[in-house]
Amino acid sequence: MAFPTMRMRRLRTTAALRGLVRETELRADRLVLPLFVSETASTPEPIQSMPGVERLPVGAALQVAREAAELGLAGVLLFGVPAEKDSEGTAAWDEQGAVQLTAGAIKEALPGLPVITDVCLCEYTDHGHCGVLRGDGTVDNDATLELLARTAASHARAGADVVAPSDMMDGRVGAIRAELDSEGFSDTPILAYSAKFASAFYGPFREAAASTPAFGDRRSYQMDPANGREAVREALLDVAEGADMVMVKPALAYGDLISAVKRATRLPVAAYNVSGEYAMVRAAAAAGYIDERAAVCEILTSLHRAGADIVISYHAKDAARWLAREA
Repeated sequence: MAFPTMRMRRLRTTAALRGLVRETELRADRLVLPLFVSETASTPEPIQSMPGVERLPVGAALQVAREAAELGLAGVLLFGVPAEKDSEGTAAWDEQGAVQLTAGAIKEALPGLPVITDVCLCEYTDHGHCGVLRGDGTVDNDATLELLARTAASHARAGADVVAPSDMMDGRVGAIRAELDSEGFSDTPILAYSAKFASAFYGPFREAAASTPAFGDRRSYQMDPANGREAVREALLDVAEGADMVMVKPALAYGDLISAVKRATRLPVAAYNVSGEYAMVRAAAAAGYIDERAAVCEILTSLHRAGADIVISYHAKDAARWLAREA
């Protein structure tokens, strides 16, 4: 049928009708809140490039996690900011590290709140790269795998519900799965940062986690933003190695790849709405150029529409509050 018989505007006439036929629903229990936990902070430390986000001591992180649980969020994602760094990132698997202590504190106080831990070395190495270096300054993929597996196992022992390797080393999912299984954590799932791109949108995160590379960049292991088919191959390789969930990062400019990865893997897919995406929205809203609430909800909805089952976002608490007011 064609106009005038078919009128698409009929189902847009009222808010009730629009709600009745809405295809994608934004829900708090599909949003994950990232937290930066610092070993040196005694009080929350504001992050200049990410207004509203702070580096937190363990006690403050527990309080924010409590807020996340009360708001009905899907969980929290922990990043550690260590007191000391070295060439191998040994603080990453320290049983008394910020991530380990925070994961344990949250699980003791809030056993029902899922705790996801980022598994990488970039926050812990003095050179800022995601793995150990060879003598020529390049990252040694295979030598890094053991350290990542060791880190993931320390997180599981501390109480993490999910471990999330973000390093982009080849073979790291298989190495982590084998280590977890050997230590009795066969039920601990892996959320693999499968398609993580060498993006311009990570700048504020590197300030937050103090993880800017001391030299060079990460393009030899993070993906070229121009490559879509490669993202699907990465995800399928991670699935073959034992990933239980996969991720696309960043999110806002990668909706096509969220959809492609979802179709190819048929696994739960996460999208990481990263620091630069957050900072852009906050800056534009502060200048009065956009309505922050409307923009955030539109972005988060678009990511779910693309195929993301889980969205990791620094706006998660705000979005949950907005959704609760609309309920």
